[in-house]
Amino acid sequence: MPPAPAFETFAHDADIGVRGRGETLAEALANVGRALTGVVTEPASVREVLSVEIACKAADPELLLFDWLNALVFEMATRRVLFARYEVKVEGPALRALAFGEPVQVARHHPAVEVKGATLTGLRVAREGGAWVAECVVDV
Repeated sequence: MPPAPAFETFAHDADIGVRGRGETLAEALANVGRALTGVVTEPASVREVLSVEIACKAADPELLLFDWLNALVFEMATRRVLFARYEVKVEGPALRALAFGEPVQVARHHPAVEVKGATLTGLRVAREGGAWVAECVVDV
């Protein structure tokens, strides 16, 4: 059986699910960020010409995932940017990250949809077979 992808999207009624995997919680959260970008455009099409610092804090890993995704949606919407890559550090309840990307270029990125925010539907952070999995359904 082939290994599971580091990040992916999945269908969910009228919305879209995002999933990230990694050897650490931080890596899984970085990869679920890539899946979020994948809802809008092909992440490989996004260049890394700027970086944005993002921080959030939550009582448990699931709520940290929820806050992380909503922080990314906020930054993407207000700055009109897409992110290609994330450097994430998790220390206890706190997440600090750098998101690398570029301003949206409609002719090149062909944005498919606008993500409105993370939902509590399907919100899950767990260890599976030695790896971390972080997933959530996002409203589009």
